[in-house]
Amino acid sequence: MTQRATAEEQPVLRPGGARRDGANRSTNPLDYQQVPRPVAAMAKEFADGNHITPHRHERAQLIFAARGVMTISTAQGAWVVPPQRALWMPAGTVHEIRMAGPVSMRTLYVRADAELGRLPAAIRVIAVSPLLRELILRACALPLLYDERGAAGHVMALILDEIAALPSLALDLPMPTDARLLGLCQRLQAEPGDARTLDDWAREAGASARTLARLFHKETGLNFADWRQQARLLAAMARLAEGQPITRIALDLGYDSPSAFAAMFKRALGTPPSRYFDADHHVVTAD
Repeated sequence: MTQRATAEEQPVLRPGGARRDGANRSTNPLDYQQVPRPVAAMAKEFADGNHITPHRHERAQLIFAARGVMTISTAQGAWVVPPQRALWMPAGTVHEIRMAGPVSMRTLYVRADAELGRLPAAIRVIAVSPLLRELILRACALPLLYDERGAAGHVMALILDEIAALPSLALDLPMPTDARLLGLCQRLQAEPGDARTLDDWAREAGASARTLARLFHKETGLNFADWRQQARLLAAMARLAEGQPITRIALDLGYDSPSAFAAMFKRALGTPPSRYFDADHHVVTAD
């Protein structure tokens, strides 16, 4: 059963009364928006199936998956964040998050004046370097009211430098706004193994296949086949992170064989599915 965890949970403590040793820190995002520091770090654990309902924050966020897989959705699309990756979320963007497996989330809330125009202007998933990973974990252990001129301040400044320098990953699924197309895409997200053709979907939608094809490209930048492949790829990543067998994933997602699925996965991400979550694998970045 899906469990819901809203962004408006009761706080454990407020910044004004925050302990300075980093212990027993609040897990309510509202408590981090007005902290008088450029970066505020929050650690939180989630159970499999938790759902954070749509919300927004005053600050930009770096949402890091120390463990587990998150799917983060906005009106513009969906992004999968596997373990040891992170998503940059600009301030004020309405989003929701679903957890696949137990998730250890580490979030950095970045004040607008700390971005200095060098951090991403749009949502993106980034490849977290070993250095950035250790910096994020360190940030979550620091006091909220850290010394900006001391070692802690240098940690936070280095985090911002790393975010600006790291490449983006092609782990997004753009969503359309046309009602007919949106319904189709939502159904394919729910059942990515559905093998119906665009002609089949067009008949169901009461539109021509040519019309749907034109809308797909106009609203998502992808054709139908590429969009469905991306939906399957992102679904596969969540299932791999849960430890599902590759054969089961391949057949559930509509592939004729595990080898066909593995070939698609390697073309898209540069490594076979059996090795994707290895710590030292190389990833294909977005243009």
